[in-house]
Amino acid sequence: MAISLNVSFFLNGNEIRTTVTPEMSLLALLKRLGINSVKQACMEGECGACTVIVNGDAMNSCLIMAASIEGKSVKTLEGIGSLENMHPLQVAFMETGATQCGFCTPGFIMSAVALLDKNPNPTIDEIRFGLAGNLCRCTGYVRPLKAVELAAAAMQEGDNAAEAVRKAVKTMHDEEFRR
Repeated sequence: MAISLNVSFFLNGNEIRTTVTPEMSLLALLKRLGINSVKQACMEGECGACTVIVNGDAMNSCLIMAASIEGKSVKTLEGIGSLENMHPLQVAFMETGATQCGFCTPGFIMSAVALLDKNPNPTIDEIRFGLAGNLCRCTGYVRPLKAVELAAAAMQEGDNAAEAVRKAVKTMHDEEFRR
């Protein structure tokens, strides 16, 4: 008979009560709960595709045992915005073309959310460090770094940060076109 453990935690602000097995990863639990943004890739904590925020810190969900999240708060991409009300980082990644194939994008955005929650005005070096755990084969990192930089600046402006990101990206593209 398989051992089951009861676990209770908050997922994107909603209390979840479920059972897990001792060997189940948080990634596997999130997939079981229908969370599609976390990606299963390396399963070794090397790529960042499964990054989530646990109690304010960006973490690789493939390395966290599901039983260890008892009483904690877990945030995924599904918990930061929606198609109707996108987070400024989601807008910035989309508008700057930082998404490319999109596989690593949720992990990048979650790492960036954790960074900006702790440091709302990071330098480019701090952004590089904040995203260092995320690998991408498509973008060359230039556009993800720019997306975080633009979103951070726009979020400083207040309420309509998503629109401020769109305006900043349009200005950036206009300047690139003039060169």
